[in-house]
Amino acid sequence: MKKKIYVLLALMGVLFIESCTNLEEVVLDESFTSNLSDKQAADGIIAPVYARLPDIFLHTNYFAIQEISTDEAILPYRGGTDWGDNGIYLALHAHTQTSTDPNLRSTWNFILQGMSRAITAINTLPTSKDPIAKTYLAEARGMRAYYSMLTLDLFGLVFVKDDIGENSTILRGDKAVEYIKSELLAVEPNLETSVGPGRLTKGAVWGLLARLYLNAAVYRDPYAATITFKNEDLDKVIEYSDKIISSGQYQLSNDYFSIFNSDNHTNKELIFAVDQRAELNGHNRLAYFSLSGDQFPLPAYPNANGTDGPAITSDYYRTWVNAYAPQDPTADPRFYKQNLSIYSNPADSCVAAENFNINRGILRGQQYGLIRKNGVFLKCADGKMKVGKLAYDTRNKPTLAVNFTEQIDFTVAGSNYNTGYRVEKYEFSKKSVSGRNFGEADISIVRLADVYLMRAEAKLRKSNDVASALSDVNMIRAARTSSKPAPALSAMSLDILYRERGFELYWEMHRRTDMIRFGKFEDKWTEKTNTDRNKRIFPIPQTAIDGASNIPGYLTQNPSY
Repeated sequence: MKKKIYVLLALMGVLFIESCTNLEEVVLDESFTSNLSDKQAADGIIAPVYARLPDIFLHTNYFAIQEISTDEAILPYRGGTDWGDNGIYLALHAHTQTSTDPNLRSTWNFILQGMSRAITAINTLPTSKDPIAKTYLAEARGMRAYYSMLTLDLFGLVFVKDDIGENSTILRGDKAVEYIKSELLAVEPNLETSVGPGRLTKGAVWGLLARLYLNAAVYRDPYAATITFKNEDLDKVIEYSDKIISSGQYQLSNDYFSIFNSDNHTNKELIFAVDQRAELNGHNRLAYFSLSGDQFPLPAYPNANGTDGPAITSDYYRTWVNAYAPQDPTADPRFYKQNLSIYSNPADSCVAAENFNINRGILRGQQYGLIRKNGVFLKCADGKMKVGKLAYDTRNKPTLAVNFTEQIDFTVAGSNYNTGYRVEKYEFSKKSVSGRNFGEADISIVRLADVYLMRAEAKLRKSNDVASALSDVNMIRAARTSSKPAPALSAMSLDILYRERGFELYWEMHRRTDMIRFGKFEDKWTEKTNTDRNKRIFPIPQTAIDGASNIPGYLTQNPSY
């Protein structure tokens, strides 16, 4: 039986090494696998179950689906030459996407590959003699449930099977919710509590259960004109949120942006995350996706620049302005963090390379940074890095300043390279071999602030417990003490809580799910006027429909596609 496990590992080509919290891909051959211990074999079986998460959370996959389809992000056809991509990002924002969208297809494929690997692990781990196999089996089964949550949220269905060779049973609505719930509840007793955010733990399952119960009303009837929340679901949201908060294991970070730093793996706010530490060769591209092509965040890498991708919409930006007027939104430390002093003191134009850090948060107006000429960065007479006003030299438009504007839309004026306020939430990796495509910042899936917000929402929806909800929200605001915290709120409602989720969780791939739950997804914004409730769920990729065509009636396309 052990030989069977080793051959399976050779086919998968991955091995968990160094520690049980550290995924690293290693190509195996049969001579190598014959020397594996039972522990190493078990490690190698669980590794592939997590290995697709970085691909799912790639900027053009899950991020695009969850953010660009909302009022939070927009990606126009930049300058008439970039990000055209056959109009897929325009369609995603306007809710006119089709079943041939390549980002939907790749996200679907990666999720199902992760699920398939989980099923393989579920069938193989029981043969392992190492004690860790019991925990790994629970993790594999829990990850299958998590992947099922993703397909339910995005595509409105769940695939259920216990053997790779079987045809899956397809569940929708209440049956899908109950299946995921039962799976998460079944594995929770056998999970660890403190193996880090990169693995499924008891805390991670509690967070996923809270999220499942909070969205259960939507998942049971995703096209409903009015979403009806059940008190028993809301009670469970509160119960599992309480478990996380009272465990004392997690802590709100006093520095908001440290949650998204390249060394955030040990940040106590993270409960469950995509493990992307440098040794994993992760590809967290969220750091550069929104930046200008003339913003270079790392002095060591003169080719590591932004890509003039998505920006926030004016509609979303105005939620900040309206909330803080007459003050500027920078009154909230989650909005912006200045790291370059030249923004407030123009004389500070020389910065030591080791001290250079790009500003974080929502970037507006004229941008300053490293000046690159003929492929190299300019330096001051004392050897420090020269910092100054940026222009679009990389686009051969030296007279166009990197001056981000509030306006951004699909018009010629609104889709120029400099339009739209940008987001620099995740930190560039300073250890990367390229400075650009390899990132080490773990991507949050569940974190403590979201748990407080879920609990607050459940209390509001169940009994309009304004006092408790207000306390939870202000707890988060007060925790960000590395700078002046955001002022405490004095009122609370579902609309205010929705706004607060937008402030706390922007660019973290929650917005579409939140908009649907709060009844905002059919609203109009920027270039989006579509009010079809069927667009809450994405089309099943046409390749999947075609692939299942030999089984009549097995896989049917979602309504309106």
